[in-house]
Amino acid sequence: QVQLAESGGGLVQPGGSLTLSCTASGNIENMVALGWFRQAPGKQRELVAQVTRGGSTNYADSVKGRFTISRDIAGNTVYLQMNGLKPDDTAVYYCNTYIALQLGGAQDYWGKGTLVTVSS
Repeated sequence: QVQLAESGGGLVQPGGSLTLSCTASGNIENMVALGWFRQAPGKQRELVAQVTRGGSTNYADSVKGRFTISRDIAGNTVYLQMNGLKPDDTAVYYCNTYIALQLGGAQDYWGKGTLVTVSS
């Protein structure tokens, strides 16, 4: 099993900053990537940012230049630094990882989610 422990989130004014963190534990030896998705009311869940096992990063176009994802040395914890927040960034943010399976394919795991509200 894999566990994802999220922290951060909350209420922030437009233009403000927040940092989310997520720590993965359990059977993560074959982790492929670790990152964040978000889901706003009435919208589909979408990728925000992720970092692969090799250190490559991937960002949604809407957050490029404002959000930065980083990880600790062990690679089990990722941090999402969110700057220049906009009301459109309001959503529940979910930590995600996917683990390669020995027989092929991969398994997705999700955190419980943390609410980010950008409002004046």
